[in-house]
Amino acid sequence: MRKIKEVLRLQSLGLKQRQIARSCSIGQSTVSEYIHTAEAAGLGWPEVAEWDESRLAAALLRKPAEESEPNRLPRPDYAAIHAELQQDKHLTLQLAWEEYRAQHPGGYRYSRFCELYQRWRRKLEVVLRQEHRAGEKLFVDYAGRTIPVQDPATGETRQAQLFVAVLGASNYTFAEATWTQGLGDWIGSHIRAFEFLGSVPAIVVPDNLKSGVTKACRYEPGINVTYEEMAQHYGVAVVPARPRKPRDKAKVEAGVLVVERWILAALRKRTFFSLGALNEAIAELLVRLNERPFRKREGSRSSLFETIDKPALRPLPAERYPYGEWKRVRVNIDYHVEFDRHWYSVPYHLTQCQVEIRATVSTIEIFHHGIRVASHARSHVPHRHTTTHEHRPKAHQRHLEWTPSRIVEWSATIGEATARVVERILNGNRHPEQGYRSCLGVIRLGDKYPHPRVEAAARRAVALNVCTYQSLKAILENNLDGQAPETPLDPSPPIDHPNLRGPDYYNNLQ
Repeated sequence: MRKIKEVLRLQSLGLKQRQIARSCSIGQSTVSEYIHTAEAAGLGWPEVAEWDESRLAAALLRKPAEESEPNRLPRPDYAAIHAELQQDKHLTLQLAWEEYRAQHPGGYRYSRFCELYQRWRRKLEVVLRQEHRAGEKLFVDYAGRTIPVQDPATGETRQAQLFVAVLGASNYTFAEATWTQGLGDWIGSHIRAFEFLGSVPAIVVPDNLKSGVTKACRYEPGINVTYEEMAQHYGVAVVPARPRKPRDKAKVEAGVLVVERWILAALRKRTFFSLGALNEAIAELLVRLNERPFRKREGSRSSLFETIDKPALRPLPAERYPYGEWKRVRVNIDYHVEFDRHWYSVPYHLTQCQVEIRATVSTIEIFHHGIRVASHARSHVPHRHTTTHEHRPKAHQRHLEWTPSRIVEWSATIGEATARVVERILNGNRHPEQGYRSCLGVIRLGDKYPHPRVEAAARRAVALNVCTYQSLKAILENNLDGQAPETPLDPSPPIDHPNLRGPDYYNNLQ
């Protein structure tokens, strides 16, 4: 636009087109085109002297070629092409154009295809250039590529995951291999990354991995309880990247690419037989990566870390975070909760309530509304239960205290005869527990009737050899306890009569 304004200004001074072209370093035909365009629009120098470039362009220039060009060639789907270019880092515009030409042989040529794509891309949203303050953010993610590890005994190959962490200000990088992307490996990699740095940042920026983020949300993401507990232990804040916004963690995206190029590519011809050996090789190459000089600036990742990030980072806590896995469960009707196929008791009044279990290697802690209500030593014996006696209701505690000797002692508080009745009931069953309820009924007769009456009824039952709960209850209900105990009659003498042959008669028959 400055050339057009200068052409119009020089024309107003009376210069010829050849002189204007030489002064502006443009072709004479271009000068002629500018002058004719201004005349067609009815504009001259005094009028456009104070105009800005956008206003002058709107008044003089014709519409862009893609708008005025007849829509006779098939248009590429630039939105789909752009999405594929972002998803696949190995896809190029050349390959996208070849696929377009395969579908539309009479379509745009490569140069025009690229020009239209770039023109479409300029209409997209602008990108915010992030300013990373020293010691503020640590970006973490897993690489897309895995590393094969071979079992020396079976020859079976297992794929190891690659965890990468990058500091925002210095690009100082940490990497290690883990078997999975599960919660245990995810937390462990964070701990080792902090120990590698020797300090902790203010913010950790993860991707929306399920191990770290239970609910991916742009505004209120849900953080895994164990992940949040680990962050509280180290005094860091977890701020997940927005879903489907890789630019929020561009540092670790670039860091993953660098690690893949300078570490994984260097290890591609080596065979590893253990995860430890693989991490030793990664650690050696990681030192070289961090000490490798930058191409477009002074220093290296290590030097920038020492001068910029390290002084701003906070020290590690005195103790390492003790890993604990959390689980939300509902208390069963037997006031026990299940974890890892073992059952642990909680206070009985929490039956049917939601509680949280925190399990470490050695302990099981149970929380209700953030308050610890039970703690047990962890057991790895499946299908068993660990119960604290105080967690049971009083009735259950008393029931478990029922033993033959204890029941006899309870009955003896009524009287000696009652204790003899209870003993006979217990001894009259195959197993003493079969008589527990009958004995309890006998003892509870002492709550309904005076103890002397129960004791008298017991003496009558012993004398008659009818030591059962129903017999004592009948004696008391029919007021038979006040009568003297009946003495059993003497057996009648055998009948002697001549018509009775007796047993010896059949012995003599031969």
